[in-house]
Amino acid sequence: MAKKYDQLQVEELLYQALETEQGGIAVYTTAIGCALNEDLRKEWEEYLEETRTHEKVLRNVFAELGLDPQIRTPGREVVGHIGKSLVEAMEKAKAAGNPEAAELVAAECVVLAETKDHQNWELIGHIAEKASGPATKILKQAHEAVEKDEDHHLYHTKGWCRELWIQSLGLPAVLPPPEEVKQVETAIGASRAEQARDDMLKRH
Repeated sequence: MAKKYDQLQVEELLYQALETEQGGIAVYTTAIGCALNEDLRKEWEEYLEETRTHEKVLRNVFAELGLDPQIRTPGREVVGHIGKSLVEAMEKAKAAGNPEAAELVAAECVVLAETKDHQNWELIGHIAEKASGPATKILKQAHEAVEKDEDHHLYHTKGWCRELWIQSLGLPAVLPPPEEVKQVETAIGASRAEQARDDMLKRH
């Protein structure tokens, strides 16, 4: 049986989710400037556009629920601080003059940003599925519109980050990563893709 949700905490999650998407736009914009690999740059350009769409989806949720997107809760302030810190980290790495190192830092920053983003949407989906209340239908529609993109962003960038690190260590890397080649969209799929990387190396 569906349970009534805590409205204030659901609103807090939505404020944090909106801030995460807005921070994500800045993170991707900065990361694209650090990307040396052409495939990775194209991937992040695509993710930037999708993140802009996700922000619009959340703004529609705010409008439908009568929430003010300008309200800044303490939790939202923390999320904003983390987002700005990721951008600053990439800018610092780029200014240090080692482009390969800056690309690695950018990949790590994207993974960190997308980990929070992915969790936000998992929780939004959980509310939509398990709870009862006026917001559940609205949240379900938003979650269905965004979920596949979020899986893609997190698992694929984790793959890029791992393979770029392996390449930097002087070892054979699979680029684009197995997650990209196999179009992974689930945690299980990501695990299987990583396990398949040795076979993919043999075929190169």
